[in-house]
Amino acid sequence: MASLPLPPGSTIGILGGGQLGRMLSQAASRLGFNVVILDPEEACPAARVSQHQLVAAYDDPDALSVLGRISQAVTFEFENVPAASVAALAEGGAEVAPGPKALAAAQDRVDEKTFLNSVGATTVDFAPVDSIEDLTAALERLGAPALLKTRREGYDGKGQVWVKSADEAAEAWAAIGERPAILEAKAAFTRELSVIAARGRDGQVAVYPLGENIHKGGVLKTTLAPADVDAKTEVRAKEIATAILNGLDYVGVLGVELFDLGNGVLLVNEIAPRVHNTGHWTQDGCVCDQFEQHIRAVAGWPLGPTEAHCRVEMTNLLGDEVEQWQTLAAEPDARLHLYGKAEARPGRKMAHVNRVKPLG
Repeated sequence: MASLPLPPGSTIGILGGGQLGRMLSQAASRLGFNVVILDPEEACPAARVSQHQLVAAYDDPDALSVLGRISQAVTFEFENVPAASVAALAEGGAEVAPGPKALAAAQDRVDEKTFLNSVGATTVDFAPVDSIEDLTAALERLGAPALLKTRREGYDGKGQVWVKSADEAAEAWAAIGERPAILEAKAAFTRELSVIAARGRDGQVAVYPLGENIHKGGVLKTTLAPADVDAKTEVRAKEIATAILNGLDYVGVLGVELFDLGNGVLLVNEIAPRVHNTGHWTQDGCVCDQFEQHIRAVAGWPLGPTEAHCRVEMTNLLGDEVEQWQTLAAEPDARLHLYGKAEARPGRKMAHVNRVKPLG
């Protein structure tokens, strides 16, 4: 087992080599750490800013053994990495954060919502669905429209479909591949908010100001932060985030998506046990951004400050929108963050831009 806190010069392993892994590696490098990426794609975005890459599947036992042996701590950039891989690393003596408990909870939507409600983080009403009969009964109980999602995997609007009436049950069940699912009641919310929070190895919790999120085609397009919220809403969001972090005995940064029902009433939509797209604004809005915060927590360092020193409008650049880089680079108040992806496929997250404005 590594001795904590990790000193500069230690090696941090990251499962996943996309843009989140890339920005985590850049933050780790700033703090003096070496980074090794495990990803099946050779020369992935994160590998090109890291010391070394292990090109292998996430469940490759030999690669996991090497990663655990050369890293003093291991983390991951996305929640669909196999939970068994994280468990194998931990069993082999690696310091893995967040731990297998958080990963398992986030990988199954029924388990996730059950856990959230158990710690007082209220969600919409829901029902597990394993058959067309289950779906029909759930629609009768929850009403329509309701949202049908696969229990596992699926992101950015994938693996889910709205069921507008009981007559659409069979079509919806077929649309998600007749896989184990969850039916979620529709929430009467006014907007979607999110909160990025972190918990250190000593149990210290740090919570960033709320962000307000705008989606387009099921994909996050813009986050405005700090969001214009009242004190009651801010306090409730902090309570929710803290309850989740402590309930999971969590180490690292966590993203929590929230439905704002008004008057301080918030429902949790879902959690992400990692740095989160809705926290990208912190790169230019805070002294310690979410990526550095995560590395600090994983390495056993004190958590950094979370106060915002400016307002930020974060916009994702999808597909060929990244070709606007020259125009965006000329904007005096815009900070461009490019991910180094080779192919600009439609809907693919290629970069983001943070436009900064004074507080007030």
